[in-house]
Amino acid sequence: MARNRFNSGTTPEEELPKAKLNKESIKRAEGLLQYMKPYRWKFFIGLFCLFVSSITFLAFPAILGALLDAAQGKHKLPFIQPSINALGYAAFGILFIQSIVSFIRVRFFVEVAEKTIADIRKDTYFKLITLPMDFFANRRVGELNSRLSADLSQIQDTLTTSLAEIIRQTVMLIGGIAILIFVSQHLTLFSLAILPLVVICAVLFGKKIRAVSREAQDKLAESNTIVQETLQGISNVKAFANEAYETKRYDNSLRDVVSIALRGATLRGGFASFIVFCLFGTVVGVVWYGATLVANKELSVGLLGTYILYSAVVGAAMGTFPDLFANLQKAIGSTERVMEILREQNEPISIDPEENKTRQVIKGCLEFDNVFFSYPSRKEITVLKGLSFKATAGEKVAIVGPSGAGKSTIASLILRFYNPQEGEILFDGLTSESYALTDIRNQVAIVPQDVLLFGGTIRENIAYGKLNASDDEITTAAKQANAHNFIHSLPEGYDTVVGERGIKLSGGQRQRIAIARALLKDPAILILDEATSSLDSESERLVQEALEVLMKNRTSIIIAHRLSTIREADKIVVLEKGVVAESGTHEELIQNEEGLYRYLSQLQFEA
Repeated sequence: MARNRFNSGTTPEEELPKAKLNKESIKRAEGLLQYMKPYRWKFFIGLFCLFVSSITFLAFPAILGALLDAAQGKHKLPFIQPSINALGYAAFGILFIQSIVSFIRVRFFVEVAEKTIADIRKDTYFKLITLPMDFFANRRVGELNSRLSADLSQIQDTLTTSLAEIIRQTVMLIGGIAILIFVSQHLTLFSLAILPLVVICAVLFGKKIRAVSREAQDKLAESNTIVQETLQGISNVKAFANEAYETKRYDNSLRDVVSIALRGATLRGGFASFIVFCLFGTVVGVVWYGATLVANKELSVGLLGTYILYSAVVGAAMGTFPDLFANLQKAIGSTERVMEILREQNEPISIDPEENKTRQVIKGCLEFDNVFFSYPSRKEITVLKGLSFKATAGEKVAIVGPSGAGKSTIASLILRFYNPQEGEILFDGLTSESYALTDIRNQVAIVPQDVLLFGGTIRENIAYGKLNASDDEITTAAKQANAHNFIHSLPEGYDTVVGERGIKLSGGQRQRIAIARALLKDPAILILDEATSSLDSESERLVQEALEVLMKNRTSIIIAHRLSTIREADKIVVLEKGVVAESGTHEELIQNEEGLYRYLSQLQFEA
């Protein structure tokens, strides 16, 4: 079974690949800094507060050590001999300063991160929905959704937490080591002699544990895919009485997950034992050696306490760097993937709705002039091969032909989802490039076979054809689409929530909602793409009546398999392998004994 990495049970953070930290990856991620520019002063203030907070924290071990010495009447601070009370007041004063600057740092860092990510989310979303259709044909929805959610969340975490921690721990590490050397060179050399062994072993253990964790995640993803596939095809599972088989398949997958998890537990347990031994062994060794220095009067008790505290600070700082570095790698990788989208060439659509309003009116004349077209993802296959036909304003033109003849491709080209490689598409005698993209799409409406409704209310779905429509306009459109009666019979009427993709409504009801939406749009050109092919007889009758209202006085391009629905068309264009095989009215075409239309009609009549 194929695995879907974006629908697995692993968390987004575990799924995110890491990027190597080098000049190229950092340069590619520089676009993120442009979004931080409006908030740079708050970022710099937060950075300053972070630095002050780190420095003040480094003062605590020294003060605590001085307290121990002061308690014994031994003062090791140069030039001054502070009392115990003075040191206590100083400690609380530093603590107060640290709490203030820490609050400012957290407040400003979060504000900068939230506003920056909000700006990136908005621009990325707008870029996504204005990218050409070919972009979506080559990518999975789960992948794109992950870039808006997991990738941007990773960047947000880095700006809010990881970046601050990297700076803090760097200050702690450098400052701590400098103070350790100042306090006792002997103890520092002793600690540094043990450190390389601990670090090397930790790195080796960490690599092995990460490899096993990744393997466990992959297996868990496989098991979750089984659940997803089974639930999606639950009717087939039940129809073939394969519940036991699917349970066994899921159980086998879970056994593999458990086996790998136990192997990982063994490694983690060994690593934890090793770290505990090394950590406390190092502490015991330092205290042991330090006690010897104290006994030989080479070090005071207070300085030994200070050294131990600074050792803990340095050790904690070093321990956080692997995770922080990994998070930084993920953030760089996430930034690269988001910037890839932002660098894509989108369609010429403005983010300002006012600029997308119709400026050039289309009366409804449509013409294909020697159009050649291949989908960008399948350039080797020519779908349309010199296609030519014309629909005058207000005319009903039906497009028929076998599957794969290019009927639905015509609809995509009219809406300019794609552009032809050769030939021209003309609106009112002008090429499609003479019009703004939004001018064409504002004046062309499509009622597809598989209607997609948004998960909101019926009112919102109808109003999608005209966002500022009044309730009266919505009701009128619903009545004309034969939808008002069934909507009115629902408990919540027009405020009924249709569910994801309109799942709470029948196919005929969804079609009539789509027709009402198109009526509200009042297009100059209407495309009906197999609008009644999947409906029962009663639903088809109601939808067909609504379509007659919708097609009145506007150019209609009717794409149909069921030839009985297009007999009244003003013109029928018969496609075969991307070219016009014949055209004319139903009566003209049915009389051509050698014609493709007559052959298709006979096949459907016999069926």
